[in-house]
Amino acid sequence: MPTPETARVLLVNPNTNRATTEMMRALAARTLLGSGLEVDGVTAGAGPSMILDPVALKESEEHVRDAVLRALDAAEREYLAVIVAAIGDPGRSRLDAELDLPVVGIGQAAIGAAGRSGRRFGMATSTPLLVDSLTALVAEHGMSEGFTGVRLTESEPLVLAADPERQFAELAAAVDRCTGVDRAEAVIIAGGPLSETARRIAEARTCEIVEPIPSAAELVLQELWTAGS
Repeated sequence: MPTPETARVLLVNPNTNRATTEMMRALAARTLLGSGLEVDGVTAGAGPSMILDPVALKESEEHVRDAVLRALDAAEREYLAVIVAAIGDPGRSRLDAELDLPVVGIGQAAIGAAGRSGRRFGMATSTPLLVDSLTALVAEHGMSEGFTGVRLTESEPLVLAADPERQFAELAAAVDRCTGVDRAEAVIIAGGPLSETARRIAEARTCEIVEPIPSAAELVLQELWTAGS
């Protein structure tokens, strides 16, 4: 594995909230602690502070690509991988085709982790307008058979973003519906900005909670290990 002096991963936040970028960067860095990989964060230069609908998700693809290419061009040290840190993985496929390094999406990674060995899995999230996009992403990765669907919070995402305790309570209730009603064996907390709440729910629930940012960091390790073997 490369040494910390040379080995870095670039995490791009497709939302324009820099505080969210740092929160997700720090979480990825904690997951990779001891691996010889450090994490830098970059924020999309345009777009919404939170992606809430398919139009914003689509428009963010170009902003993600631009942010990543600018960061790679300006880098003083080589990046070994890129993490696209929005659950819909905007721009991931295009960047993966263009770049000679792994490009991992947090949606891609979470779906792979949740659906491994054919187990039943669902998603809990606060963005109702992205349900179809998330369902399509599951299908893109060949995991539809075990997918139990998306359960939503009662309140709007921006309301919950301003009230962490309410966000925790409503997402935890959505998780309980995934497991109790839909019989999901694992539940993805679907959203990069929900990462802190995902960690709290994982500590408070006995079912398996799949956290997208750690899942993406772990997939980066797998990709680099495979490439180096």
